[in-house]
Amino acid sequence: MKVPTIGESITEVTLSSWLIKDGDYVELDQPICEFESDKATLEFPAEASGKLIHVAAEDDDLEIGALVAKIDTSVAKPASAKSSAAPAPAETKKEAPTTESTNYATGHPAPAAAKIMKEKGVDPSTVKGTGRDGRITKEDAQKASPTPAKESTKAVVPPASLQPLVPFSREERREKLSRMRRTIAKRLVSAKNNTAMLTTFNEADMSAIFKLRKTYQEKFVEKYGVKLGFMSIFSKACAQILKEMPFVNSRLDGEDHIVFHDYVDISIAISTPTGLVVPPIKNVESLSFAQIELKIKELAAKARDGSLSLDEMKGGTFTITNGGVFGSMMSTPILNQPQSAILGMHNIIQRPVVVDGEIVIRPMMYLALSYDHRVIDGSTSVTFLVKVKELLEDPVKLMMNI
Repeated sequence: MKVPTIGESITEVTLSSWLIKDGDYVELDQPICEFESDKATLEFPAEASGKLIHVAAEDDDLEIGALVAKIDTSVAKPASAKSSAAPAPAETKKEAPTTESTNYATGHPAPAAAKIMKEKGVDPSTVKGTGRDGRITKEDAQKASPTPAKESTKAVVPPASLQPLVPFSREERREKLSRMRRTIAKRLVSAKNNTAMLTTFNEADMSAIFKLRKTYQEKFVEKYGVKLGFMSIFSKACAQILKEMPFVNSRLDGEDHIVFHDYVDISIAISTPTGLVVPPIKNVESLSFAQIELKIKELAAKARDGSLSLDEMKGGTFTITNGGVFGSMMSTPILNQPQSAILGMHNIIQRPVVVDGEIVIRPMMYLALSYDHRVIDGSTSVTFLVKVKELLEDPVKLMMNI
């Protein structure tokens, strides 16, 4: 069995974990291991039934087409495995839930789940997996409580990540970067080195949006089952101006061609335990606020449990990232290649500003637009940000699309 072709841009994967032990019998199409690609974690199913022979080891980096495992199809299914599949006699039904119904995946955590349990100090043996074949999912790990210390003479040692720093300690730990983190690093360096990136700033008075959300939030939730957040408002504002200013919604193709888009697919930056992902919401210009909020909720849930598909990660013509949720007041977001621009939202702070000659206190947010100067002129970037600011400060214009 060899690493299959996963996507056009993916040339290498990491074998993050084996789901079936070396030498165990495996059924056709039964997941035997998990691959971590640049964008997602994928299960690899068996191509035949028989005895599984591991060739690659966990944490190995494998190129597409590399040998992962072998299956000896001459090995017959063990009698114990056959009997476990047969219905139990009436008189022994009480004994049905035995260890024969379990396999290597039972109680084995997914990579994201393992990381969460390590950070929380949770013993995997205390967690009941709800995933396929009893696999411990990310959701299981998030719900699990830290394992309490046992009353014994043996001290319970917390994971290295939770141990307090010892005064004057000189210890070091060496860990391999995850596939996603390595990919993020390469893309960021590429964006920094291969584009003429520049950032322009402005600020927006969020009073009108606060008033809008306070007035209509309850009815919005009642009708659509989701809150009206800042991200949908910013997405719609950007989409409206991107349609007016196509250069900001374009991408450079080679050195002498530019590609314009008649649609607006906005990539939303979502933080996950393994790194930042930016799945796009397609045709934002044609979606309602509720549709955008529901799509963001769906993508965020999938991103955090590692179930985003490769198709859901592809594309995007413009990116929005919200560092404000982490308390960032000002930053210069880096381009999401091959896109030409990215908008950075920041923390909303009550600050004194001058309005009609008077000093007043208003909820203000700094906005940052990073752009590729090869495609977008300085005047274009400033105008774009000013137009977005105007829509945010007068959302009635946004609702009326004027």
